[in-house]
Amino acid sequence: MKQIILLLVTVTLNVVGQYLMKRGMSDVGVITGALNQLLSSLATAFTNPYVLAGVGAYGLSSIFWLILLSRVDLSYAYPALSLGYVLITLVSALFLGEEVSPLRWAGVLIICVGVIAVARS
Repeated sequence: MKQIILLLVTVTLNVVGQYLMKRGMSDVGVITGALNQLLSSLATAFTNPYVLAGVGAYGLSSIFWLILLSRVDLSYAYPALSLGYVLITLVSALFLGEEVSPLRWAGVLIICVGVIAVARS
């Protein structure tokens, strides 16, 4: 049971981190390939509070991931981590207003079936 809680905390922090980084980067705007603009854009990104909070949440998820890896097989943990794909798709649609196609939702459903199969093995 502790491993499942660790996994859920890891995935949740990962999803929150990704959401916050995307939210912050929406404020920053598109980063182009020009070197002078790249450095300026990255400086702006790393002073954005959403980006900073997202990096922090993502970093914290890495700590929980390491704890989880010390307790379970990688062949169990890594496929279960794909729950993040499901949650990211939901968060993207609900909170970022992204349009998710039916084909993408079908892919999410396939991921869910795979996670269930891994969890039962």
